[in-house]
Amino acid sequence: MASLTLAVPTELKQKMDSFKYINWSEVARTAIINKLQILQKMDKLLSKSTLTQEDTIKYGREINKRIRKRHKASQ
Repeated sequence: MASLTLAVPTELKQKMDSFKYINWSEVARTAIINKLQILQKMDKLLSKSTLTQEDTIKYGREINKRIRKRHKASQ
């Protein structure tokens, strides 16, 4: 098995240390596995997409514009 070293902020490490019974390596391993599964599903879905990057930017801007308009109308 390969080894991975993570750097965490001191404050986070102190909080982790207060739960000595937790296997933080297992928590990290599980989180990485879950993230990889999500990314693999996303890749599979996107591999069938015919949208270009320009299309997604255009649609994203249009969605943001409509959200702003709806938000302003509700105030």
